[in-house]
Amino acid sequence: MCNKNFLIIFSLLLSASISAQELSRTEKKILTSIEKNNADAITFLEKVVNINSGTLNSKGVKEVGMVFKDAFEGINFETKWIEMPDEMNRSGHLFAETSGNKGKKLLLVGHLDTVFEEDSPFQKFKMVNDSVAHAPGGNDMKGGDVIVLYALKALHDNGLLKNAQIIVAFTGDEESTGKPLTISRKDLLDAAKRSDIALGFETSTGFNYATVARRGSSGWAVEVEGKRAHSSGIFSERTGAGAIFEMSRILHQFYTDVKGEDLLTFNPGTLLGGTFVNYDSSTSKGDVFGKSNVVAQKAMVRGGLRFISEEQKERARVKMREIVSNNLPKTSAKVTFTDSYPAMKPTEGNTALLNILNEVSLDLDQGEVLAYDPGKRGAADVSFIAEYVDCLDGLGAMGSNAHTPEETVNLNTIEALTKRTAILIYRLINTK
Repeated sequence: MCNKNFLIIFSLLLSASISAQELSRTEKKILTSIEKNNADAITFLEKVVNINSGTLNSKGVKEVGMVFKDAFEGINFETKWIEMPDEMNRSGHLFAETSGNKGKKLLLVGHLDTVFEEDSPFQKFKMVNDSVAHAPGGNDMKGGDVIVLYALKALHDNGLLKNAQIIVAFTGDEESTGKPLTISRKDLLDAAKRSDIALGFETSTGFNYATVARRGSSGWAVEVEGKRAHSSGIFSERTGAGAIFEMSRILHQFYTDVKGEDLLTFNPGTLLGGTFVNYDSSTSKGDVFGKSNVVAQKAMVRGGLRFISEEQKERARVKMREIVSNNLPKTSAKVTFTDSYPAMKPTEGNTALLNILNEVSLDLDQGEVLAYDPGKRGAADVSFIAEYVDCLDGLGAMGSNAHTPEETVNLNTIEALTKRTAILIYRLINTK
């Protein structure tokens, strides 16, 4: 566990600094190495982008992992590929590590998978202009993985990783985590428990922003049963309200009675109702049969819940359960919840890390780095380990339209972000 008092005091001293400091001679050498290797970094990024690694393409995810594995071994990291059980239908994870006792023990987090599966028409890296490329997963988040690799390469090439403990964890299923989480995230949690600080390289939200808090995510489902009958009898004591009216009541009360807390959101993403309902959760597809003159006997909805703390999540769930239990006549309903990502709460330790990063950025003449609004960020792997270490995320590549066929990566910022990362790592592993 990290010495949080140190980080807080150190960050306060840094934030009190009036002007940027002069980079050391060693730090200037690091920057020179990054400049020298930047063209290779862009070529490497194109190579891994052009290998499809949609989450369900286990073979492709592993292929990308093997490319990174070879690269980390080339800078003297010990690597291992951790397979997941076949029944999870997910690829494994790549871990690479150096060992030692110097300075802070770091965990650098990325992921190998993308949202673009093998049947996606968006498959290849293609330049748009001299600085931007269309790239499936280019900024979410193979660009961030490349930043990690080439920052560490610059430190290695200058002999600066000796006796430092750095664990690189690139998961293979971040976009759709394998279940159970006790298996798919076990190795990540074990690595966090051996570390002081975690740095996440999810897509950047802007050159001068970093993430000190991320909302968690949870799934929810409501299923409603009504009495099937001729529609002429609806509202009667014998027939009641029907499943669709009951579902409408529930969703309306969710909107009016649960909505309102800062950073709490919930979204019904799929809604089906009728006489017969079929839904396949593995494909998120379904079908219904019903007629306008028949009272619906079944309705179902699937949705997501975002929250900034476990306490906020539980408050929302209590309200939702209460609403679901107060049924209209001749109907019944149940709500179930599925945990996915925990929240990464804003902490003093996370803010202290931001202040250290900010000082690095100022020293590089890259400008001030501010905390990004957690309400605008999705969940990520770093959230699983926030309980154990101070965390900073959003340190990856810049781009636009992530998760869409228009996703881009800004190649002009790769070098600057790699420099920022390398100097941050260098200072942390040289701090007791």
